[in-house]
Amino acid sequence: MHIYFCGIGGVGIGPLAEIALDAGYDVSGSDMTPSRTTEELNQRGIRVSFDQSGDNLNSVHQSQPVDWFVYTASLPLDHPELLLAGQLGMRVAKRDELLNQIITDRQLRLIAVAGTHGKTTTTAMLVWAFQQLGIPVSYSVGSTLSFGPAGKFDPNSDFFIYECDEFDRNFLHFTPYVSVITSIDYDHPDTYPTQAKYSDAFSEFISKSEHTILWERDTVIDIRVPTGAWCLHDNEVMKFTLPGLHNRANATLVSKAFEYIHTGTPETVQTALNTFPGSGRRFEKLADNLYSDYGHHPAEIAATLQMARELSDHIVLVYQPHQNTRQHQVRSHYVSCAELAGTIYWLPTYQTREDPTLAILTPEELTAGLKNRDAVRFADMDDQLWANIQAERAAGKLVLCMGAGTIDGWVRTQLTN
Repeated sequence: MHIYFCGIGGVGIGPLAEIALDAGYDVSGSDMTPSRTTEELNQRGIRVSFDQSGDNLNSVHQSQPVDWFVYTASLPLDHPELLLAGQLGMRVAKRDELLNQIITDRQLRLIAVAGTHGKTTTTAMLVWAFQQLGIPVSYSVGSTLSFGPAGKFDPNSDFFIYECDEFDRNFLHFTPYVSVITSIDYDHPDTYPTQAKYSDAFSEFISKSEHTILWERDTVIDIRVPTGAWCLHDNEVMKFTLPGLHNRANATLVSKAFEYIHTGTPETVQTALNTFPGSGRRFEKLADNLYSDYGHHPAEIAATLQMARELSDHIVLVYQPHQNTRQHQVRSHYVSCAELAGTIYWLPTYQTREDPTLAILTPEELTAGLKNRDAVRFADMDDQLWANIQAERAAGKLVLCMGAGTIDGWVRTQLTN
């Protein structure tokens, strides 16, 4: 089977292309510009073109017929390659449909990690524990890992570990053997216009899962939980040595999941998890007193600041909100999320997939209700902000840069300049 990936250099599509290649499929694809990912794919023999006019897809299809055209969710519906794929009669799908097909074809048991917050870290913890216990495993994680590629197919594996995202209802393509649900906190209003629709999607996901592990506190928001689901109470968080309450809670879920996997003892699993090195952009240390985190929701801000306070009593938060549409939904939740930060540099919202009918909320509007409003400094990603960050670091303060937009790339660029 020949699979063509449009947007093959993306963080989700790139690893999937490598998984498909390792699983024995023929792979090719395109992207707008070269990147580290496309370079790595080229080195593996995957044909990558930067012509997305349709000419390359047509040429590839004439040479070797394309069976599946897989594209990223961010691709516009009038994209030339997407339109041509339909005209040529290819099977057109987003990444999760293909991944589910690979899992089914290879008769793997899926361990799915879902939830509003903590998916990436928990997925990476599972992969790490499998590796430390010497168990072959295939997986896909939505971030870079220090201990392996973001996606991998192992022909000797019986399990596939997957970060199962609820955005665009993606997670409903799967029927997991074990589902680990980290948290349920209304998000993605562009996909789920109401809390009820969000809860209904998680209820449907749980109903498709053979086994489910989640927190009791998440079942009170109209989540339908079948008999036999494992609902943990807050007092059941295990005594891991990992920093951060949320990390210890996520590690507890992973430890419980191994009871369905039937391998490793609780002691060996706990030992493995206590050495977990973390994943990219999840409280990732970039330099002395400088950390980057992907969090872009008030609950994630609060959890990450709590972890930071275990390392330092003096925290500086540099925060870039994500998506104006989401800000209209979460603005009331900012009230107390950043109380552990002594200083907050608040940036303009990074805009993507926006509702043009909504007014753009300003930093002043978003921070008006913060309990520690006096700690807020409005800023832009410029030389002055970098000078302030450097001064805060030099004063011995821990600087935490958070957001899912451009802030991480900007900070890394400043470090190399």
